[in-house]
Amino acid sequence: MGTKPSRKAAEAPESANLAALAKLTIASYETLERDLRARIATLEGQALRFETAIDNVSQGICFFDADERLILCNRRYAEIYHIAPEQLQPGLTLREIVERRVAAGTSTTDADAYLALARSVNSGMAPKAWTANLTDGRTIQVCHQPMPDGSWVATHEDITALAANRQIVDERISLQTLIDWVPDYLWVKDTESRFVVANRALSVDCGREKTGDMIGLTDFDLHAPELAQKFRAVEQNVLSSGQPMIDKEEFVVDASGAVRWFSSTKVPLRNARNDIIGLVGIAHDITARKQADILRDGQAHILEMIAMSALLEDVLDRLMRLVESQLTGIFGSVLLLDKDGSHLRHGGAPSLAKDYTTAIDGIAVGPKVGSCGTAVYRREPVIVADVMQDPLWEDYREVVAPFGYRSCWSTPILSHQGAVLGVFAMYSMTVREPTGAETRLIDFTTRIAGIAIERKLAEDQIHFMANHDVLTGLPNRALLEDRLSQALLYAQRYDRWVTVVFIDLDNFKLVNDTLGHNAGDVLLKTVANRMVECVRSTDTVVRLGGDEFVIVLFDQPTNVDLISETLQKIRAAIAEPVHLGRHRLRATASIGIANYPKDGTSPDTLLANADAAMYRAKEFGRDNFQFYAPEFNTRAHEKFVLQEELRNALAHSEFILLYQPQVDLRSGDVFAVEALLRWKHPTRGIVAPNTFIPTAEETGLIVPIGDWVLHEACRQNKAWQDAGLPPLTVCVNVSARQFREPNLIGRVVNALKDSGLEARYLELEVTESLIMQDVELAVATMNALQNLGVQISIDDFGTGYSSLSALKTFPVARLKIDKSFIKDLAVDENDQAVASAVISLGQNLHLRVIAEGVETDDQVAFLRKNNCDEMQGYHFSKPVSAQGIEKLLDGKRDG
Repeated sequence: MGTKPSRKAAEAPESANLAALAKLTIASYETLERDLRARIATLEGQALRFETAIDNVSQGICFFDADERLILCNRRYAEIYHIAPEQLQPGLTLREIVERRVAAGTSTTDADAYLALARSVNSGMAPKAWTANLTDGRTIQVCHQPMPDGSWVATHEDITALAANRQIVDERISLQTLIDWVPDYLWVKDTESRFVVANRALSVDCGREKTGDMIGLTDFDLHAPELAQKFRAVEQNVLSSGQPMIDKEEFVVDASGAVRWFSSTKVPLRNARNDIIGLVGIAHDITARKQADILRDGQAHILEMIAMSALLEDVLDRLMRLVESQLTGIFGSVLLLDKDGSHLRHGGAPSLAKDYTTAIDGIAVGPKVGSCGTAVYRREPVIVADVMQDPLWEDYREVVAPFGYRSCWSTPILSHQGAVLGVFAMYSMTVREPTGAETRLIDFTTRIAGIAIERKLAEDQIHFMANHDVLTGLPNRALLEDRLSQALLYAQRYDRWVTVVFIDLDNFKLVNDTLGHNAGDVLLKTVANRMVECVRSTDTVVRLGGDEFVIVLFDQPTNVDLISETLQKIRAAIAEPVHLGRHRLRATASIGIANYPKDGTSPDTLLANADAAMYRAKEFGRDNFQFYAPEFNTRAHEKFVLQEELRNALAHSEFILLYQPQVDLRSGDVFAVEALLRWKHPTRGIVAPNTFIPTAEETGLIVPIGDWVLHEACRQNKAWQDAGLPPLTVCVNVSARQFREPNLIGRVVNALKDSGLEARYLELEVTESLIMQDVELAVATMNALQNLGVQISIDDFGTGYSSLSALKTFPVARLKIDKSFIKDLAVDENDQAVASAVISLGQNLHLRVIAEGVETDDQVAFLRKNNCDEMQGYHFSKPVSAQGIEKLLDGKRDG
């Protein structure tokens, strides 16, 4: 706390923001969901039309089984005879229906007479038509068609408005004509599953020109044996059990080879004795709905794969198979743009010929490189209907010709920011352009592919950032242990060495403090690149943080001399001059080396021993390298003991404060004292701050220690005031670790409150280099302290790298000239220039300037001559106890 702690630079890896990717994914899914809803609405509308087809026929229609029970009738039939549709439910007998007609006044005869007429017609197989004049004056034409099993179908048409000379026979609608109008499949089979009746829709899709060609055939004549056997088993179950099959999903392969899905209903057909003599079937085409379901489920699955970080290869493979499931004769392909942005690499093409995908893997991007290379070059879709004729394929026809692909439609895959990620292509064996449905599928596929590729790139970037240093691009500490562990396993297996090199740049802080952090960053990157060039590709150069590096030399010979040659090469490369703007620097490094297996057999041990050897190199004057020796562990042990003793010192109140007066150069009055921390060790006596402060900073103990100093200094100052001594300001140093604490303001408030000291009698000293680490945060913190009434001063001014524009924004009261500029002030012109400049700067900014480390009369004379405001140092008083300050102030008061 009493000395000026050093700053330990730390670099934090950046995090990639995936919010934009997540937003795109949601938007894409919502678009797909809207498309799906539209398709479902279309299918439902079509189904409704099919279901109401019979209702829309102008004639009334009714189907009866051999037991004279109603199978089906349409709404027109009920309307003609003035019967409510809900009163005509399947299963009613013909007698019950005629009785309802009699009750409604729309029957020309009683029930017995009508049944006799119907049975006489059914006794033969010939259709019969007749007209009936109803009591309300309407004329109804009835066309009655008997079936072999005793069932029948009849149409009833109101012909009242027709011209008298209309030929009734020409207007008769046969059963076949009626069912041929039905767009769904409609058929009747006997007990042996042979077709007895089939409509035109079924006949055409089975490859038969006439409906009569279907009579007598079975499913084995129309479908593959496995599918035909499946249909027969289902139908035999319906016939044997008497239980209908309602709305079961089935698929067939039509005459063109296309797979189609149907929702099928099959009900048993019974004769007058209620015996099952066959079955009636109707099937509604649901292929479009099934494809929509497959597409929706496929989309959800692919998005889930992306969210679960599945392999990009697996995602693209699944996406291509989904595309191909929606189309016939289409082969999908994705090519990925490589890192150099000039070549396309294989991404996914599960159905393309492997030899072809191999041939095009790595093709260039250009204005005449088939469909894919050209699409990426133009950043727009390229549709080639005939690859054998299009000039874009002139140089690639021999590549594609052996595989029979004739058309290729390519679309660039773009990121949400518009960058090209790859290209999606559809290949077809026929010469043609894409249909509207295929174009919509292309748009969907490129969006999903873009999401998957962009997610993979983001994950790769995150992984790289998690394992590499942001500034230099080198592996970081997280990756070091893995690389080192692999090297040790190899060395153990093949009886080789692994060398761990710990490197710390000498005096790097001076570069940051004098030339600024930008210059320091340039130096670090330059040195990092040089070290990489000195080692093999199998070796690993790691940046631990700040100016610390580790090199893992893999598969080393068991020869120290050869290893030394490599280290001399690295040392010489680091020492090469570095140009930083107008400055030309020569960097040096302290290097420690530990070898496996002699110096350790685990990653942690080798790193610790290499670190110990590096400190040994520093002790030998820096700019050298040292190999590890067992006795170096003593130093590490001492450091551990020091940490424990520091913790005990705080608990056992072993810290004390000394105070050094600050004097007004004009009046000679003491106006302030600086609180300086000392450790009164139980066995070693007074311990200087530079012995324990670095360890306190490193371990974080500086925060509670600093809090104690703040409270004790405020308490002592209030005690002096209560004793009647003249009021003065107590100055307390704030370390970098303390200054970054989010509750610093609260700690200051508590110290003032607990002591009762007014805020104006407390001054906090911060170093110039500390506040330049984060100017915005520093200014905000200092403003908050100033609002409390606490004064701020900049300590060690002149050793940092603050600009005048930044200094103007700092809410400070005093500048403190660093003692390094005061030491030779009487004889060194450079120190005189710096001191004069700081004094002048302070006056121009209306700040008071204090010089620390003042020890001689000559120094005092120079400071007074140049109008310096204040001084601190041995010339007036060394640091003394609180009682010493009381005596000093009493003496001044008495004098």
